[in-house]
Amino acid sequence: MSSSIPKTMRALVQPDRTSTNLILTTLPVPTPTPNTSEHLIHVHCVAPCPGELLWPKLFPPPNLRDTWIPCYDMAGTVVTSPPGSPFRVGDEVYCRANYARQGCASDYTISVTEEMAHKPKHLDWVQSAAIPLSAQTAWEGLFVHSGIGDFNSPSWKGKRILVTAASGAVGMWMTQIGKVIGATIIATCGPDNVSLVKSLGADEVLNYRETNLKSWALASPDNRVDLFFDSVGGDSLGDAWWTLKDGSMLMSIVQPDTSGARPAGCEVKDVKEVFFIMEPSRERLESVTKLVDEGKCRSVVDSVWPLEQFEMVYRRLGGGAFDRSVGGHTKGKIVMDLRLNQ
Repeated sequence: MSSSIPKTMRALVQPDRTSTNLILTTLPVPTPTPNTSEHLIHVHCVAPCPGELLWPKLFPPPNLRDTWIPCYDMAGTVVTSPPGSPFRVGDEVYCRANYARQGCASDYTISVTEEMAHKPKHLDWVQSAAIPLSAQTAWEGLFVHSGIGDFNSPSWKGKRILVTAASGAVGMWMTQIGKVIGATIIATCGPDNVSLVKSLGADEVLNYRETNLKSWALASPDNRVDLFFDSVGGDSLGDAWWTLKDGSMLMSIVQPDTSGARPAGCEVKDVKEVFFIMEPSRERLESVTKLVDEGKCRSVVDSVWPLEQFEMVYRRLGGGAFDRSVGGHTKGKIVMDLRLNQ
């Protein structure tokens, strides 16, 4: 590595995979493995995900390690690049790192060609870091798992998609991308976020505190949908069944057993049920970059914090060992800016 690269870096570490405690410490700057697609990235911003501090215990990857660095959404600058890489030293990139490797809550991280993309030209580091997981989840759900069609398919025209938690990180992207491809978007959110969700392209917005999905669906056959996208689970998933047409799809990213939520008396037929966990993809993220650069989709950031205030960040997410009473509904993504306080 170049002599200008420091030997050590700040890193947010989960020292024990069975605990959700975090410490801010100093670690050696990682070195890319030769003859691989690994790049060294100078990290500028990261975005944590709700529940990620529980993953090492609940879903330990094959390569168990002593310490865990969280935050798998990242935006930064390429410091070193392997031969033949489409990314050069100095390129501005972003990615969703694969959970099998370390996260990115450190001044430097390793990222691979297969997961990185060039960050949108007109977005700053904070806005860019808020995109990868959420946008790729929506993209994969629509164009990989739905079976309806790819991005350019005319089959989306006239399809009705119901998106829960549309003011949340993933729901925002499902709403935006769904609108771009010509689907009719029905979205749920709280009363404070109705205007925001409408601005993202939703054709109809349901205030979940006032509207019961079962009652709404049964009020008219025209309310039934072709695709219900669930990012809430629980009672919302049970209500989802009433909104479905025969031959439609129920898609969840939080609850694998969607059949178990089917309420008694709901007679909808031939429903395709899908649960998936997003897999990072350079190709899909580059497609998202194009949508953003064309002004068709935008990033929404809930709040920005320095790395040193990580405890408050995870409290806002309502996870980990911190006080869940502080956590609440976020509007878009929470981002930690590693450039602050430096």
